[in-house]
Amino acid sequence: MTPELLRLLRTPEGMKALAAAAEVAGGEPLAAASALRAGGFGAELAAAALTQASLRERAAMKFGQVAAGMFFTRAGLEQATRAVVADRRAARLAAAGVRTLADLGCGLGADALAAARHGIAVHAVDADPTTAAMAAANAEAAGLADRITVECADATTVPVERYDAVFADPARRQAGRGRVFDPKAYSPPWDFIAALPRRVPRTVLKLAPGIDHGLLPPGAEGEWVSVGGDLVEAAFWCGPLAEVPRRAVLLGPNSVLTGAGNKSAGVGPVGAWIYDPDPAVVRSHLVAEFAESVGGRLADPQIAYVYTDDPVDTPFARRLGVTEVLPFSLKRLRALLRERGVGVLEIRKRGSALVPDQLRKDLRLSGPNTAGLVLTRVEGAPVALLTTSAM
Repeated sequence: MTPELLRLLRTPEGMKALAAAAEVAGGEPLAAASALRAGGFGAELAAAALTQASLRERAAMKFGQVAAGMFFTRAGLEQATRAVVADRRAARLAAAGVRTLADLGCGLGADALAAARHGIAVHAVDADPTTAAMAAANAEAAGLADRITVECADATTVPVERYDAVFADPARRQAGRGRVFDPKAYSPPWDFIAALPRRVPRTVLKLAPGIDHGLLPPGAEGEWVSVGGDLVEAAFWCGPLAEVPRRAVLLGPNSVLTGAGNKSAGVGPVGAWIYDPDPAVVRSHLVAEFAESVGGRLADPQIAYVYTDDPVDTPFARRLGVTEVLPFSLKRLRALLRERGVGVLEIRKRGSALVPDQLRKDLRLSGPNTAGLVLTRVEGAPVALLTTSAM
């Protein structure tokens, strides 16, 4: 995709091609392409329209119905903030009094659109010409072009001090290399990103969920967000935007857990119930706070499984009933599962080097029943827990 091809897609002829592509999307690719060419569309326009139709179908998972009028690239869609996450962030910024926002690394405009819907005037910047053009097109398609200006520029050149707040989403992928895990390899570079809160106190940094807590600016809040159990991002809320040291946000159940992130949970024996905390809870280092919320304990201080003697309902973890506790032994476990007629086994693990798919083969499962298996450690020793289904 190029800016020129995007402009063609937005002409009356391009809109007709997009409508025709939407009707045949999901079918056999060659047949779909032939149908559009038979409709009088050139090969390049037909291919671009079919690509957009396919991406719009996929984007519905992140953006809902509005995806049908947006423009995407594959890489941009993968990195775009989910609409529910962007909306929550925008609402929090608006509640903090933010009226103007510099969006550095705006991508396809998901966060800019959300901020504009909450009444914030956004200056969105992206270094890639096609991406910037798509962000502008998406703002126009959403009827928000009066609140969003889009500039194709290097984020490091933006005079961010002119704005109430800064939102920065550095690129964490490199062409041909996939995901970038070292913040020093981000674009813009980490030194620039880390310095933003000193220039504009109300700064929010969107980062990878595995970001090192040690990179939190002094006094900043670290927030980890999951959607339906899928950990999607971390965000550092800086300066006056920080409210607590650590926050785990679960969208879906719409639940929030906060704490210092440096507490230690009590340690005790395996109980009748085991809880597998949401990854946002684990990544935010709030396992001790979660354990306290259910009156639970750890069986191993290094493993983030929590145990209780009585069942407690919670949105922050999956709960399983423990039916058997045994030191790990492949032979003994195989015999026990055969005795119980287990043919389907759901395997969870923490603190175990075993590979679940290989273990299933080694167990030679056979039978009509279903069970759960948790591979973990207790006091440093490997154990296997047979469990009921997750709740």
